[in-house]
Amino acid sequence: MKRHFLTGGLFCCAWAVLLNGCAASTAGIPAVSDFKPADYMGTWYEIVRLPHYFERGMDQVSAEYTLHKNGSIRVVNRGLRNGKPKQITGKAKLKNPNRKPLSGELLVSFFGPFYSDYRIIELAPDYSYAVVTGSNKNYLWVLSRTPTLPRERLKEILNRLQTLGFALEKLEYPKACQPGSWSGTK
Repeated sequence: MKRHFLTGGLFCCAWAVLLNGCAASTAGIPAVSDFKPADYMGTWYEIVRLPHYFERGMDQVSAEYTLHKNGSIRVVNRGLRNGKPKQITGKAKLKNPNRKPLSGELLVSFFGPFYSDYRIIELAPDYSYAVVTGSNKNYLWVLSRTPTLPRERLKEILNRLQTLGFALEKLEYPKACQPGSWSGTK
C-alpha cells in the first residue's frame, strides 16, 4: 500500500513539473528595477488574475504586506469564498537582496520551505498599481491600492500584457471588478 502511495505521489510530482515546464517562461520579461520594498508594503487589491486552484471561487481578494526589521516580509491574503472569509498567511523575501538597484523579485511561501517566484513586471511610479507574475506565464495578477482601477488604465495594462504573450482570454475578474460593473472607478 505504501509503495502505491509513494509511486502515485512521485508520478504526480513529475507530472506537475512537466506541466509547469511546458508553460512559457517569464525570464525574458524584466522585473521592475529600483524597487523600494518599504513603498510596496501595505494593502493591495486583486483586480484581475489568471485562474488557479488556490483562488478558485475567491472574490474581494486582498494581500497585505508587512516588512520586518530583518528584511523578511509577512504576507496575508484574504478573500471571500461562497460569502465566507478566508485567509492565509505566508512569508516573502527579496530574491536578490544584494543587487543594486533592487529588482522587484521576491520569493513567496505559503507552504513551509517551498518558495515561488513573485516577479513585479510593472509598477506605477507612485506604487498605485502593480502587475505580478511568477516564473512562467501561467501566473498573473493586476493589483491596485484601491478596490478598482480606472477602466482606461486597466485597458492599457492589458494591452501591454497581450503583447507579452499572456493568455488574456483566461483572465478572471473578482466580483467587485467585473467588466461592465465598474462602479467606483475614477
